[in-house]
Amino acid sequence: MIEVRPFDSLGSANHGWLDAHHHFSFASYHDPARVHWGALRVWNDDTIAAGTGFPTHPHSDMEIITYVRKGAITHRDSMGNEGRTEAGDVQVMSAGSGVQHSEYNLEDEDTKIFQIWIIPDERGGQPTWGAREFPKGDRSGKFVPLAAGGQQAANDDGALPIRTDASVLGASLKAGESVTYRPRDASRHLYLVTATGKVRVEDEEANARDGVAITQRESVTITALEDAELVLVDAA
Repeated sequence: MIEVRPFDSLGSANHGWLDAHHHFSFASYHDPARVHWGALRVWNDDTIAAGTGFPTHPHSDMEIITYVRKGAITHRDSMGNEGRTEAGDVQVMSAGSGVQHSEYNLEDEDTKIFQIWIIPDERGGQPTWGAREFPKGDRSGKFVPLAAGGQQAANDDGALPIRTDASVLGASLKAGESVTYRPRDASRHLYLVTATGKVRVEDEEANARDGVAITQRESVTITALEDAELVLVDAA
């Protein structure tokens, strides 16, 4: 099964400082057909205006992965962590039993992020936060794990840890290049979004920021019709 979900079909809310597009039901947007995809619960495509951001607020029992597409995001939390994550890099917060955090765009330009939430395998636990640089050159022509947990962490190659049997992967393809991804079994729930560029997923075409829901496949081949930056979640 391969289902393309065009960007213009997503839920959306423009708050002025935040232009948000929701691949799955979130806040005031609810679509009973798009509540989650396996353990993948949220994929928000957010544009945050310069000098604004999300003030301090709580989370618990969720793995929250932030992939920065443009600009940078500055994180602060109740554990004393503070960090700035730039375009192409990733931060992960395991909310565990509860944490307060803020996310601000302190740059002089818009920041664009994918915010991905995955349901953890177990509730509770000590909250954690971490960030890592992932040079795009290192993922040229191949998928590289950015965050991984459970059985998916067996070959994580330095991915940020998450507390769920899932992986978040990134790849960069030149126009005409292809990459094939093989989940460990066909029951896995794959969700692909192109940060930039147009691709063909088997026989289906997807434009930048479209979502592609994939399951019941032993492999999937993605071909770049334009230079493309890919983000893929593989979840139970």
